[in-house]
Amino acid sequence: MAAQGLIIWLIIGGVAGWLAGLIVRGGGYGIIGDIVVGIIGSVLFGWLFGASGMAVGSGIIGSIVAATIGAVILILVLRLVTRAV
Repeated sequence: MAAQGLIIWLIIGGVAGWLAGLIVRGGGYGIIGDIVVGIIGSVLFGWLFGASGMAVGSGIIGSIVAATIGAVILILVLRLVTRAV
């Protein structure tokens, strides 16, 4: 069951990264880069949302919404950091 959970997280992260790339326009990271950032953002912020007790929704749609929020935040932070350097 652990492998199945990992595959689901990867799919949710990929969808979230793709959506985040559409939401945050501009010189993006490309589709692959956005998907990777989406996976990282979904894991990071999914864990933070769960640890803080905040819930966006339940089920797969709630997971995608939370992961998309996390990916958008992560993309915006990465863009701020790359512009500052």
